[in-house]
Amino acid sequence: MKNRVYIFDTTLRDGEQSPGASMSVREKLEIALQLERMGVDVIEAGFPVSSPAQMEGVSLVASELKHVTIAAFARAVKTDLDAAAASLAKARHGRIHTFIATSPIHMKHKLGKEPAQVLQMAVDAVKYAKGLAKEVEFSAEDASRSDYGFLSEIVQAVIEAGASIINLPDTTGYAVPEEYQRLFSEVMAKTPNADKAVFSVHCHNDLGMAVANSLAGVMGGARQVEVSVNGIGERAGNAALEEIVMALSTRRDSFKLETGIKTEEIFRTSKLLSTTIGFPIPANKAIVGKNAFAHESGIHQDGVLKERSTYEIMTPESIGRKSSDIVLGRHSGKHGFTKKLAELGYEPDREALEKAWQRFTEVADKKKEVFDDDLVAIVEDALHASVPETWKLAYVNFTGGNTSIPTATVVLEKNGERFQEAATGDGPVDAIYGAVNRIVNIPGVVLEQYSLSAVTGGMDALGEATVSIRWENKLYSGRAAATDVVLASCRAYVNAINRMLMPMRKA
Repeated sequence: MKNRVYIFDTTLRDGEQSPGASMSVREKLEIALQLERMGVDVIEAGFPVSSPAQMEGVSLVASELKHVTIAAFARAVKTDLDAAAASLAKARHGRIHTFIATSPIHMKHKLGKEPAQVLQMAVDAVKYAKGLAKEVEFSAEDASRSDYGFLSEIVQAVIEAGASIINLPDTTGYAVPEEYQRLFSEVMAKTPNADKAVFSVHCHNDLGMAVANSLAGVMGGARQVEVSVNGIGERAGNAALEEIVMALSTRRDSFKLETGIKTEEIFRTSKLLSTTIGFPIPANKAIVGKNAFAHESGIHQDGVLKERSTYEIMTPESIGRKSSDIVLGRHSGKHGFTKKLAELGYEPDREALEKAWQRFTEVADKKKEVFDDDLVAIVEDALHASVPETWKLAYVNFTGGNTSIPTATVVLEKNGERFQEAATGDGPVDAIYGAVNRIVNIPGVVLEQYSLSAVTGGMDALGEATVSIRWENKLYSGRAAATDVVLASCRAYVNAINRMLMPMRKA
């Protein structure tokens, strides 16, 4: 279909390569199920040969999902291709995605091979993959810095070998929209059998142009867009799924193209990923940021009150951010709470609902009003804290001030046993983290990043803490929300510790 753009989501592969964004196997499945619910066409579930956990993750996603195509990533070598095929054994719709670099700089310095050798490796890999899977996608790594003539040659050859999807990625985020559009139009025009394949874009955001380049590639003839939720990925990330989809939807008059995405699931998907990996969504993030539909300027407020479309080119409802007249607070009942959850897109089972209700009542006792963004943070915190709790926070207390040394006492539980330690620090959070480190007793854990943000405004705002710790050259993230920011900071740190300990636990 010439007017259809296929959405290829790589959150679980390229997205997970973001430092600190690793997910457990069960978390991958939860994200994949939501992506399928949202309507993506392809889910790239991982890089199977890279580790046993990657193999397990792809295999589980492939066996559980019913309607979406599952792709497995592989270099142009047999060991990778065999691993990809094995991971897709139970997939209803499987695709092997193989790649090799085609730019002069990559071929010379990374591969140490001549163009003719690279072309032969690509052809051999596609032929071999075609014998293992019904569908094969070929990516010319660093295509945006490759010679157009060589790209046409290798593209023609791999299509003849059996590739039905051709990806020409801007691997380093180097391209600008005009030249990336020209890349597709020229390569497709120079390739005799280009009509036998769907061409795909995959753009990185190093210069902040991933979305613009992706849309330019679509204008040049590509009909598959490779994206990630919230734009996570290597270095500065990938083109953001929500931005691509809503650009195509909102400006259908310009692009005249459609996707199969249920846009009302976008916000829920964004929040689920943010909660799972502990990466907060920036307030000014396009489409899903909390300020995306906020208006502070008097001129803007006046315009929106008179006619919404004066300053809103899309509605909150179109991405699943539904508004309501229900005001939630300490006097609210469970019926109103449940109705509000349904309006926000949550339908938890009885046990999960009870957990969320308990968290809500704790917050409602301390706030005059619980806003939608508060509620989303509370529910996500309660429902999606899927990291196994090796350590559980039982108690935290601190003292401080400008005339005393900040001191904290922390009690953690492990296997039903309680452990208590105290520590001093530059402030309450530093002291608390010192006490936690003494209890956990894992040398070399370093706090890499700490951030604290208010979910809403006001003195009683819910605080959301996000931390990133480094241990053995790997980053692990944690998050938590509470009206007490010190408590949220402690919970977030313990959450990161538990995430760090996941690989040590038996799967």
